[in-house]
Amino acid sequence: MAETQRRPVPRNDAGERDTALAFLAFARECVVKKTDGLTEEQLRRVLVDSGTTLLGLVHHLTLAERLWFGYYVAGREEEDPGDVDMEVPAGHGAERVLADYQAAIAASDATIRAVGDLGTPTAFPPGDTTQSVRWVIAHMTSETVRHAGHADILREQIDGTTGR
Repeated sequence: MAETQRRPVPRNDAGERDTALAFLAFARECVVKKTDGLTEEQLRRVLVDSGTTLLGLVHHLTLAERLWFGYYVAGREEEDPGDVDMEVPAGHGAERVLADYQAAIAASDATIRAVGDLGTPTAFPPGDTTQSVRWVIAHMTSETVRHAGHADILREQIDGTTGR
């Protein structure tokens, strides 16, 4: 199969923050790219027993961005979404879900850029111990990359499109 969505990995090595943000942005773009050109029905199509859909993955990552960067890092209590599930709320179409993800990304990036030292502890501890902003960036990058892989498989099942 043709790798119609393949892109090179970032080569940004200008510093810790820039490199970390470049790889996080790359992972996010890989997820969004998997939705390109698909219909609402295709984005909501259930192809695996878990019920995971492409749109559900984007919704989940939106909630995760808000939780990890808005709540844990920035300390905005209203950003705690509670459950970070993959169930797209009734009435939320693909356009809205994707726009919400882009807004969450912009807010997360602004939060990251506002932190002076990535070794700064989070405002709220995720679990029993406080973590650094650096740790949260690494965690969200790994979470996004993992779901980008799921999105790759779902997209291939939908129309044969592969790549990263």
